[in-house]
Amino acid sequence: MAWPPTVDELKLDMAGSSTAGLSPSPDEAARLQQVLDAAVAFVERARPDFRYDTTDPDQINRPDPTADLRLGTLRMAGRWHTRRRSPDGMIAVPEFGGSRVSTFDSDIDRLLRIGRHQKPRVG
Repeated sequence: MAWPPTVDELKLDMAGSSTAGLSPSPDEAARLQQVLDAAVAFVERARPDFRYDTTDPDQINRPDPTADLRLGTLRMAGRWHTRRRSPDGMIAVPEFGGSRVSTFDSDIDRLLRIGRHQKPRVG
């Protein structure tokens, strides 16, 4: 599976949510690309133990990014896309009023093995 994930994969992952349709406007598509690029950069920095660039000789002996890392990157990008509408941590839900949007998601942390789900390092 090629790295990095694509905007089409992000749109597919977000298809069931209220934050993105399958055919976003050009502005929305640009915003999705922006958050995906940021999520990819974050993951590459937080998890340097994978081969993200097949032409980089320093990465040649590392394993390819796993499916859970890819899904975690997509979910993180989707979460950041949603959070842009809630800088104060609240989002309006017409049926229920306001709802709090957490600043982290333990499922994403688990997929990416970051935060409290990070492997212990001796160093």
